[in-house]
Amino acid sequence: MFEKLNEVKVLRDPIHGYIHVDLKVIWDCINSREVQRLKRIRQLGGAFQVYHTAEHSRFAHSLGVYEIARRMVEEIRDLRETLSEEEKITVMAAGLLHDLGHGPFSHAFESVTLAKHEEMTRRIILEETEVHRALVRCSPSLPEKVAAVIDHTHPNKILVQMISGQLDADRMDYLLRDAYFTGTKYGEFDLERILRTIRVRDHKMVVKESGMHSVEDYIMARYHMYWQVYFHPVSRSFESMLTLMFARLKQLRDQHSPILEQIPIFNAFLEGRDVSVEDHFLMDEPACNYGFTLFRQSADPIAADLARRLLDRDLFQSCEIHKHEQLEAMRARLVENGWDPAYYLTVDEVRQRPYQPYQGNENSMVWVLMEDGTIQELSDASVIVAALVHGESKNDLRMYYPREMERDR
Repeated sequence: MFEKLNEVKVLRDPIHGYIHVDLKVIWDCINSREVQRLKRIRQLGGAFQVYHTAEHSRFAHSLGVYEIARRMVEEIRDLRETLSEEEKITVMAAGLLHDLGHGPFSHAFESVTLAKHEEMTRRIILEETEVHRALVRCSPSLPEKVAAVIDHTHPNKILVQMISGQLDADRMDYLLRDAYFTGTKYGEFDLERILRTIRVRDHKMVVKESGMHSVEDYIMARYHMYWQVYFHPVSRSFESMLTLMFARLKQLRDQHSPILEQIPIFNAFLEGRDVSVEDHFLMDEPACNYGFTLFRQSADPIAADLARRLLDRDLFQSCEIHKHEQLEAMRARLVENGWDPAYYLTVDEVRQRPYQPYQGNENSMVWVLMEDGTIQELSDASVIVAALVHGESKNDLRMYYPREMERDR
């Protein structure tokens, strides 16, 4: 029913060794322009400003998620015997295509657009695109089924759990991949052991009790990667400055400034309307950086300065906020020194729990198959995870401002 390639395609990968592709629909999707665009989107947003080798792309990550999903449906006996061939192809395609909607610099760009990347991903799969046509050639209903996995509405919740649960192919790939490309060890865990201990019980994916320690390592890997990599203050500075840059461009556009005439593609994202799939396709990181290169020569001093800072890594300094007076004092100092606080002072707060069972969605929890045959939610089975779930969540509240303010003290 589902067409195979004449030979298995193998793509070398530093995390998985090889990515294996034997289905024509997967190969066609990989070669579509929408998936190829992901080569022009960094996986880690602003983390490359901290870790100089963190230049890997959403494309590489997407292939990795596909490969883990493929291994799940082919190597885990319960999944291999439980899922139909169509469901296997659906979940593999969902793994490959789950990040299609990301804009430049990862999540930072979502502050500019009206739609979240999940909604844009759904549109790319369902509207008239090369990816859509590749899926339809395989099966007319495949686009809707793949989109349903990504937006959590597919009737078989195991497929949703495999791509966007608490222990899923997405997280398992990005932790290992991001740790590798940042040169850190925080994200490492025993993927092979986890895959070997996955079973299916009561229409959901579970992990044998003997594999629970590997899952605990995975949870701790997430905790450390968030605080050491994803929430690094320098990365957050870059992403905060991106937000300020686009806020300035929006104001200039509202004032009918000619600054945007050279880069018309930016207008689609600044007009406050739904962005078309085609406009989204054209906006990638090279396009953004080209725009910043032009903006740094603009007559508007704020846009020119922010563009220069983003391109030259002259990033804002930060400090933790312990009381409101700190923020007001910095705002007053900026005004005194001729800086507009609207564009030179911003506050960012992050908080994170490495594992938090989702209320009302049991397939998004991690389930442990105990030796006596009962099934327990992970935080009930693991003392380590219970401490993380029931303890206080860690948060970091910072203000960001030009580092010149440090020298003025």
